Amino acid sequence: MSTLVNRSGRPDWAIVQDWDGYTAAEHAIWRTLFARQAELLRGRAAPEFLDGVARLGVAADGIPDFRRLNDVLGKSTGFRIVAVPGLVPDDVFFEHLAHRRFPSTCFIRTKEQLDYIEEPDVFHDIFGHVPLLVNPVFADYMEAYGKGGLAALKRGTLHQLSRLYWYTVEFGLIETKAGLRIYGSGIVSSKGESEYCLDHPAPNRLGFDLVRVMRTKYRIDAFQETYFVIRGFDELFQATLADFAPVYARLAALPELAPGTVLPEDRVLHRGTGGKRRGITGRPPPQ
Repeated sequence: MSTLVNRSGRPDWAIVQDWDGYTAAEHAIWRTLFARQAELLRGRAAPEFLDGVARLGVAADGIPDFRRLNDVLGKSTGFRIVAVPGLVPDDVFFEHLAHRRFPSTCFIRTKEQLDYIEEPDVFHDIFGHVPLLVNPVFADYMEAYGKGGLAALKRGTLHQLSRLYWYTVEFGLIETKAGLRIYGSGIVSSKGESEYCLDHPAPNRLGFDLVRVMRTKYRIDAFQETYFVIRGFDELFQATLADFAPVYARLAALPELAPGTVLPEDRVLHRGTGGKRRGITGRPPPQ
């Protein structure tokens, strides 16, 4: 991971997107990525995600102008996108979320990085994250997570809270009447993991439980060994409403779990056969 550099000189790390500065080649890479994922995610992505894509007008034309997206977001949930130079410090990231601002990178991957990139680019951030910010319940969850992150920094429990972000915002699945669907941004922006998470026999698919998720370690260099499945976005929001102090107290008395662990008390939707595959990472969570 590269060293964090504040090119803006501002405490919030915000920069100008400079949409007019994108080249034709950069817009072409967006179009390639969008066309591939739009086709692949039919029947795989959560209806709320697909609705967000449609309402935002995030399309195959090229890299979206953040100003236009913010008009839609602001009217829908009061969220807005803030352009940043890349990964930002934990306190800056949480401060943005807590005030309904989503920090997004501006650069786009190269042609050689279509299938794997180590750090999030504008396609991951905008196509992967922003469509769900049109959904009021998910937007409330992200704001609550930001506030929880600021508190976790003071408590020294960020390594546990970061697992919640990883296994929900980045790599979460949701139950629907039509079957399991994808909502995690690290999946919807990845061709390989979009297929792997629902179709491959290797990973576990377990029912979401807050404490269970926050006990579970993860790897950022491989497709997930376990996916946690929510019943609905209300379940996520309710999980972040409670005082986290008792949760952290419980976690202090429990052992951490390896990513592929299955416990007797887990709600097992699918017990995986095991094995790992290298894949695209999502936004590396705070450590």
